[in-house]
Amino acid sequence: MQRIAFHLRIKEGQREAYREEHEDVPTALEEAYLDSDAGIETYSVFEKDGHVFGYLAVEDPAAIKDVMAESDAQADWDEVMDPILVDEDDPWMDEVYRMV
Repeated sequence: MQRIAFHLRIKEGQREAYREEHEDVPTALEEAYLDSDAGIETYSVFEKDGHVFGYLAVEDPAAIKDVMAESDAQADWDEVMDPILVDEDDPWMDEVYRMV
């Protein structure tokens, strides 16, 4: 199992909208992730003060990144998030420490 993470920023004044949209994440988006060959064990999203941190434990990080980059469900979700999130060129983070 590999661990990967990303960081996004919420546009000024859009924090409530971000949280509201995540109260009902589209089933099609969740299915796209779960039906991929990524082997998702965990996918969590955290937010504080306009900073979003996503954490995933997956068998195949490239497969989940492909889903995020290429699926129609993700494209639809990106349209919803476009007015809410700051555009990031590369949101993926490097792991710099692991205790266990």
